[in-house]
Amino acid sequence: MTSASIRPRVDDSDGRVRHYGAFYGVDALPEGDGPLVVVLGNCQAEAVRVLLDGSPSRGVRSVRVPPVFEMTEDDVVHLGLLLERTDVLVGQPIKDDYRGMPLGTAQVAQALAPGAQVVRIPVSFYAGLYPWQVLVRTPESGDPPGVPYHDLRTVLEAADGTRPPDRLDADGIREISRASVAELRRREDAAGTVRVSDVLLEAGADACHVVNHPGNTLLVALARRVQEQLGLPVDAQDPGRTLLSELFAPLDPRVVDALDLDAEPRTGWTRRGEHVPDDEVREVQLAWLADHPDIVRLTLERHAGTARLLGLR
Repeated sequence: MTSASIRPRVDDSDGRVRHYGAFYGVDALPEGDGPLVVVLGNCQAEAVRVLLDGSPSRGVRSVRVPPVFEMTEDDVVHLGLLLERTDVLVGQPIKDDYRGMPLGTAQVAQALAPGAQVVRIPVSFYAGLYPWQVLVRTPESGDPPGVPYHDLRTVLEAADGTRPPDRLDADGIREISRASVAELRRREDAAGTVRVSDVLLEAGADACHVVNHPGNTLLVALARRVQEQLGLPVDAQDPGRTLLSELFAPLDPRVVDALDLDAEPRTGWTRRGEHVPDDEVREVQLAWLADHPDIVRLTLERHAGTARLLGLR
């Protein structure tokens, strides 16, 4: 990544520009004695930034940046200018030339000033609480309607024309949980990130709200690991609100029992605070899957083992 000496012009009346004011240069960078931190990645990254910035010790100054999946070519220039003044980059693993732009973690790190630190954090994904929930998309299909996740039971129904048996094998649930923890640990080791996989099981039902949106318990633990890595006071704390609160998946009572969770089951989805019945999501996705047989095929190919573990096939 190379920065430009001329910052692209922005409309400072635009809501998005105002939201990321310091990133776009319409607001001053935060003042203070602590290191200037940029946390780069997806929505999980922004939650970690909030926790670092709001810690009681106020050990860092941070700048809110757009998630990488929203960045544009102009944003790359703004990012380069910001990185020249950044003391610490906290980054999730991002492949080189992500979406055709130099946004890979290694590429972004090269734009930092000499002496700046890089802390790599994992992208948390945990299937233990929602073992039938999978992410399958293609550039052509995008996300399914209702919620951006597929339910293996619904995909099987779309494939066979009949609803699969209503059973979830307890041993299968536990095996999926174990395998999910092991996979996150493997990815942490491969990417050289700080570790958070060891917190998944002890976090219980707050490990995640959907497979890729961790709860506060996990996010606070991750922020503290970053503070520890940087030699800062390890004092990140729960902010008193749910950070990733847009969507909560149903929590099946059989999962609660199989994993011995101290939690109440959830019978439907909660989307932006509104209850959405699971059958409503199922029906709209069945109609969508009828027009997307490629997604049905891909899902069953990729997740046949999970369907067997759950006793669905």
